[in-house]
Amino acid sequence: MADRRQGLGHGLTNYGDQDFSLYLRRSFAQSMGYSRTLLEKPVIGIAYTASGFNNCHRHFPELLQAVKRGVLAAGALPIEFPTISLGEVFLSPTSLKYRNLMSIDTEEMVRAQPMDAVVLMGGCDKTVPAQIMGAVSAGRPAIMLVAGPMMTGRHRGERLGACTDCRRFWAHYRAGEVDENEISQVEGQLAVTAGTCAVMGTASTMACLAEALGLILPGTAAIPAVHADRLRAAEATGGAAVRLIGSPHTPDRIVNAKSIENALRVLLALGGSTNALIHLTAIAGRAGIRISLEQFNRLSDSTPVLVNLKPVGNGYMEDFFAAGGMSALLRELKPLLHLDCMTATGETLGERLAGEPTVYIDRSVIAALGEPFEPVGGLVALFGNLAPRGAVLKRSAADAKLFEHEGRTVVFSSLADLAARIDDPALDVTPQDVLVLQNAGPHSSECMPEAGYLPIPKKLAKQGVKDMIRVSDARMSGTAYGTIVLHVTPDAASGGPLALVRNGDQIRLSVKERRIDLLVDEAELKQRAAAMKTCAPQAERGYAKLYAREILGADEGCDFKFLRPSALASSSS
Repeated sequence: MADRRQGLGHGLTNYGDQDFSLYLRRSFAQSMGYSRTLLEKPVIGIAYTASGFNNCHRHFPELLQAVKRGVLAAGALPIEFPTISLGEVFLSPTSLKYRNLMSIDTEEMVRAQPMDAVVLMGGCDKTVPAQIMGAVSAGRPAIMLVAGPMMTGRHRGERLGACTDCRRFWAHYRAGEVDENEISQVEGQLAVTAGTCAVMGTASTMACLAEALGLILPGTAAIPAVHADRLRAAEATGGAAVRLIGSPHTPDRIVNAKSIENALRVLLALGGSTNALIHLTAIAGRAGIRISLEQFNRLSDSTPVLVNLKPVGNGYMEDFFAAGGMSALLRELKPLLHLDCMTATGETLGERLAGEPTVYIDRSVIAALGEPFEPVGGLVALFGNLAPRGAVLKRSAADAKLFEHEGRTVVFSSLADLAARIDDPALDVTPQDVLVLQNAGPHSSECMPEAGYLPIPKKLAKQGVKDMIRVSDARMSGTAYGTIVLHVTPDAASGGPLALVRNGDQIRLSVKERRIDLLVDEAELKQRAAAMKTCAPQAERGYAKLYAREILGADEGCDFKFLRPSALASSSS
């Protein structure tokens, strides 16, 4: 019988007779038309996440064929297998609830099925972190292939891209500046090709961070989904997966304290999505690494914003690709990076950069390190009595005039309350007030949706108000903008101080001091806490029950406690 340590010989089903197990497995494999010659080869699994509910992945059938070409050309047998796919806008209550489920699916199928290495095909917001989390936990040789961003559409001579422009035009519509006919026209031009959002939202941020971590092929994060280079990258990824067979460079070793710090630097230089901090924290946690928000602030203060893309700047992902992409950005950040970090190609980050040819860099899109677009990182963590374990502000997408501000609170106790009252003409609200949303965090029944981008009340939008301070325990789309404090931890549903905020209280925001404080005396807060009832959901069955029992806070990546290494899990709240 053939070597049971390779190809179909991996992890034989236990019938009490290993030779019979391999004989039976081969018999069933031959029913699918494989020759004995192919069945003797090593196997590359392909975690395949195409779905009719995931528009970002609709080009995956073509990409899959390219991956298979690369695997076959390199001498191995490609076998795709399905896992859960998370289409961001097609999931209720939110895709974050199912990220951990997808990570479990990925981990278990990679570990349980016979493969020597695996290609992870993902792209839409939560699919990339879910696959990386699962791959880190599985510990098998793995490499990613990301979907790539959409190309932009056109409306009346203007380029449009999902989803920053979605929000911009919707704000104009709410303010009465765009009519029904035009908003309908815009709707059809926002997402015109396969791929992920055309701006530096969560999907593109996570693709760039996967490259910074060394988990995808160099230079492939920003290739547009419909570009021929994306197919060539897929073929090359298949070949790279074959070369990973037997390699010690598995995701659980590639992801370490140094590579995580590199990824944090890149996140800050991109002015990337706030969601990425949650995902990186979860990925790091799977490798036994804790990200502290204090450390994050130190990195933010020494990492400038170098990329001029929406929602922070003006460009789109296709511009980033043409401007030099991640190769150019990493070269600029080189003095700040750990160059000895190993990558899935078997070379260090420093070796990669030294071996790459000098490329053209469009300085209107990617700035030089010494001449940045912003002198400090795009994100900053806040602390204070309202967020004892931290909150996050995307300062590069906010109004600096609001960075030092004290205002009266207008409180919404839930998303239902927000929907019912935000456009009420009688709502008592001014532009100087602070909008507060409670019970939208990870422990709530809403499971931390991207609801932190509270709309400007219609009565103020019609007056021309474009931004005001908004505070919540929810998340915000990476494509959104505004002076928005997110991920307030502990969240309201788990009894955090955010639950104690009442209409008319005063909140002080100080980006300079890295603080967000509720200006209510301690005695009054204790009285409110004593009278407070918990809002944590009581799920009865299934995955919802597992989620409610195991979910951790935003500061721990919203992972499940039982999925983290024991050393980290034992210290979790």
